[in-house]
Amino acid sequence: MADENIISINIEDEMKSAYIDYSMSVIVSRALPDVRDGLKPVHRRVLYGMAELGLSYNRSYKKSARIVGEVLGKYHPHGDSSVYETMVRMAQPWSLRYTLVDGQGNFGSIDGDSPAAMRYTEARMKEIAGEMLADIKKDTVDFEPNFDDSLKEPSVMPARIPNLLLNGASGIAVGMATNMAPHNMTEVCDAIISYVDNPDITMDELTEIVKGPDFPTGAIIYGYDGVKKALETGRGRVVMRAVTEFEPLPNGREQIVVSEIPYMVNKANMIEKTADLVNDKKIEGISAIRDESDKSGIRIVYELKKDAISDVVLNHLFKQTALQSSFSVNNIALVKGRPRTLNLHDMIRHYVDHRHDVIIRRTKFELAEAERRLHILEGYLKALDNLDEVIALIRASKDAETAKGQLIARFEFSEIQAKAILEMRLQRLTGLERDKIDQEYSEVAELVDDLRDILARRERQMEIIRTDLVELKEKYGDERRSKIVYNADDLDIEDLIADEEMVITISHEGYIKRTPLKEYKAQGRGGVGSRGASTKSDDFTEHLFVASNHNYLLLFTNLGRVYWQKVFRLPEGSKIAKGRPLQNLLNIREGEKVQAVICTKNLSDQDYINNHYLMMLTEKGIVKKTVLEAYSRPRRDGINAININEGDKLFNVMLTDGQNDVVIATRMGMATRFNEEKVRSMGRGATGVKGIVLKGEEDAVVGMACIAQDELESKSLMVISENGFGKRTLLDEYPLRTNRGGKGVKAMQVTDKTGKLSALFSVEETDDLIVITKEGITIRTAVSNFRTMGRATQGVKAIRLNEKDEISSVEIVPKIEDEDIEDMDLNNEGEGSEGTSENPSNETPNSEDTTTEE
Repeated sequence: MADENIISINIEDEMKSAYIDYSMSVIVSRALPDVRDGLKPVHRRVLYGMAELGLSYNRSYKKSARIVGEVLGKYHPHGDSSVYETMVRMAQPWSLRYTLVDGQGNFGSIDGDSPAAMRYTEARMKEIAGEMLADIKKDTVDFEPNFDDSLKEPSVMPARIPNLLLNGASGIAVGMATNMAPHNMTEVCDAIISYVDNPDITMDELTEIVKGPDFPTGAIIYGYDGVKKALETGRGRVVMRAVTEFEPLPNGREQIVVSEIPYMVNKANMIEKTADLVNDKKIEGISAIRDESDKSGIRIVYELKKDAISDVVLNHLFKQTALQSSFSVNNIALVKGRPRTLNLHDMIRHYVDHRHDVIIRRTKFELAEAERRLHILEGYLKALDNLDEVIALIRASKDAETAKGQLIARFEFSEIQAKAILEMRLQRLTGLERDKIDQEYSEVAELVDDLRDILARRERQMEIIRTDLVELKEKYGDERRSKIVYNADDLDIEDLIADEEMVITISHEGYIKRTPLKEYKAQGRGGVGSRGASTKSDDFTEHLFVASNHNYLLLFTNLGRVYWQKVFRLPEGSKIAKGRPLQNLLNIREGEKVQAVICTKNLSDQDYINNHYLMMLTEKGIVKKTVLEAYSRPRRDGINAININEGDKLFNVMLTDGQNDVVIATRMGMATRFNEEKVRSMGRGATGVKGIVLKGEEDAVVGMACIAQDELESKSLMVISENGFGKRTLLDEYPLRTNRGGKGVKAMQVTDKTGKLSALFSVEETDDLIVITKEGITIRTAVSNFRTMGRATQGVKAIRLNEKDEISSVEIVPKIEDEDIEDMDLNNEGEGSEGTSENPSNETPNSEDTTTEE
């Protein structure tokens, strides 16, 4: 008999069924918010329980334990900690953008400190929480039985405020999770109003109104790609950065001060982990870390060492600590009981649909109440019209029930009217009261007509929603706390930038800036120069070149890698500005420094990039030619441009058309010329071939010129020595070799007076020459000031140098038309550059041509 009561069930089917039931319970009844009010069941129950206790914003506080007990005993039998923790979070201004609970006492801190026990704290609802429950007693939402069927609780709040968008939500269900960002009240209300006015509004139009998340802790949203993707698809990654500034200290050092940190970052843990990184030497340049935060706001101080570069240290802090964090948006909410991924348009649409339903149900409720009141007032007026007879009939009745029946039979009152007449006070029989009843009847009749009109016309219903949103915006709207920074990879603002000529300078220690070319005034040859870039005593300008704002820069490093950047995205500064570290702009690896820069208009013209080449040259004289197309796909982390042999470094890169003549010069004053057709095109990973033979270990490449065939007659070659001597030589004096790889011919008579060769360029008569020394002195002079000389001559003085100063950078730039020439004296900005021009008349110190070809 016992076996007959046993039912065989497949364990796999039973486990599957039980797990599905469990997962759906977690998804629907615990972890995910409802798209309509943005609340999970426990949040909804806490607010409803507080409302039932009468804890509105203008009432006194009650003990948190009393509130938890109310919610626990009536609606949420899942443990007191879950209820209390929910209420605590709704009271924390660093957790919710618009807090719903007004807490009194210790409700925790942004450092992760636990709140006080519920028996010590008190709470009540915030005023904005009252908007969540507005009209809940007007049959606006469905109620459902609580856990023991003894009471009713709301299945959703009327939600006059769009809470899901305002405060977001987070939760881990079974097989899915939600992580929704908070937004700004003003922006959200404007967006919903725009949707109400135009239901066909596009996503682009909505994202112009709702800029992105607005976190309660403020901070900076760094980059817009992830934000835009999250708004448009419901999934995206929002990068947040702390708000920082540099403050000088009395001892000459600097400190980094943090005033806002990313959302959901534990401040104490972040400071502790940063201190560990500093102690482990993973972040250098920080001498002390202090948390000076108080009730007025956050203030974290990173005091820097004397030789620390503040921008570099801050960049490391962003890279290695929670000062830069990300918020992974995953907008999953319950739509009609089912989890759905929602974008901004979806959330607005579902909220408006919910409010539309609430407005209709509220209007029907108010209409029923108004019609009921109107019906009673009609009875009053009818009774007053027959007052004497009504009074006599009531007096003649033996009891109220008999009187009610007599009124219904005699005057055709309804049961409700008859009951109201019997309950009417005698004072209502006066003439004045009759006037009040007439007035009330007119008002209620007008209200009934208005409510019926609302139910009949959708535009009236939408106008009510619109009016509510305008009121909410005026009452609770505020400024954004989180600023959005559109970084280089996100926003194409090229059309907004004037395509001006810029002088780009890169210092030896990697500081870069752009300066309008017009800031560099022309001077006569041999002048002392003006003060250029402000650098540290051991830093100097190493690269100087000219490009327009819209140019693409290909930055090649000494290790043979290439990075991409637009000119207008470089920091702009005056001649004396230091610039910003390249590490803040590019993901340059340790030990890398920019060695050459190629400027090109764009990298999308297939005809252009497939018919132009990059000619690369290493310090050891290795040349390599590769088609520009191989470098036309920018990558954030850069790519390998050339394979460098051990002990060698990339020296220079130039853009050619495949037919150029190439001239290479060495430190010992030798140069060779050959056509680039002698170098076959190779792939990115190739090493290259021999371009020139060097003279010993001390020799190295110092210059390269690539001259197009149509420029051979107009171009000449300009050479500059370390001690400031320079000259021009006709290109014809450099014989065109039948092959590459020779020792070359003499390009300059190298002596102790001139110093070793420092640079070689191809120039035209109309060009200007800009020279910068290691001490930061700059001079700009016309190339025409230098007459042409033989190859083996010493040249003339290009710039007067201090005894220990040397040429660090030379660049050829176009002449600026109608520009005044500044004559600098010894007391000008170039103070300290004493000396006189050794050859003011441009006479060549050594006019004999002692050329010896090798």
